[in-house]
Amino acid sequence: MNNNYMVTAQDVVDMLGVSKGHAYKIIRQLNKELEDSGYIVVSGKIPRAYWDKKFYGYQSGVTTA
Repeated sequence: MNNNYMVTAQDVVDMLGVSKGHAYKIIRQLNKELEDSGYIVVSGKIPRAYWDKKFYGYQSGVTTA
């Protein structure tokens, strides 16, 4: 996994241990959510901040005291 702004299908495979086809299915679902909310999406990729929010319940770069 790299520390780029976008998460790719290969990143999802590495993080979740799923097949590449299933990783693309997850990314399509998340991209649809973003698109329905009015955001521009890139096919096959998802912003890391959105990934962190959906899978870990927090936003990247936000610290709590």
